[in-house]
Amino acid sequence: MATFKHDVLIIGSGAAGLTVALHLPPSTNVAVLSKGSLTSASTFYAQGGVAAVLDKADSLESHVHDTHVAGAFLCHDDAVRKTVENGPDAIRWLIEQGVDFTRLDEGDGGEFGYHLTREGGHSYRRIIHAADATGHAISSALINQVKQRSNVTLYENRVAIDLITQGEGKARRCVGAYVHDFAAGRTDVFLARFVVLAAGGASKV
Repeated sequence: MATFKHDVLIIGSGAAGLTVALHLPPSTNVAVLSKGSLTSASTFYAQGGVAAVLDKADSLESHVHDTHVAGAFLCHDDAVRKTVENGPDAIRWLIEQGVDFTRLDEGDGGEFGYHLTREGGHSYRRIIHAADATGHAISSALINQVKQRSNVTLYENRVAIDLITQGEGKARRCVGAYVHDFAAGRTDVFLARFVVLAAGGASKV
């Protein structure tokens, strides 16, 4: 058993985990765990596209309404609004990271010059995509960016099997995780000031 110490431990190497790593200060010592290779995350295999209000004819309120209708009005309005309102900036950030979304042919117009499609449940064209391999494009760009960060260490073929906590009651906090290393065939201890769970629904978080 080996012990690793970092400021932040991120469990999950998909879009969520890599985005967190890229938003942390360069002075932060970060560890990112991947259950397999970095491209084994669900993000890498996602097709379709990402919905965001990017067309001037569209509106945030329309996207919010469409989301509630598609969710049979069971969605939490605060969560819906936070997601929808931050969607355009999130897309701009992904473009800055090098995500090669499909562009319009020259002269077709449109905001940003990117192709938008309309999918089920949406009243406007608001799906930005990279051909039909959007997840691959997003994952590849984020992995490339993270690999350039000297403060981020990537651990592949590692699975967190339990969290390590300290204290009791309201003072109880997470201080790390027991992590199984498939290649070495052992379980290690990862200690961190902060632990981020970004393992996705498929991992039954």
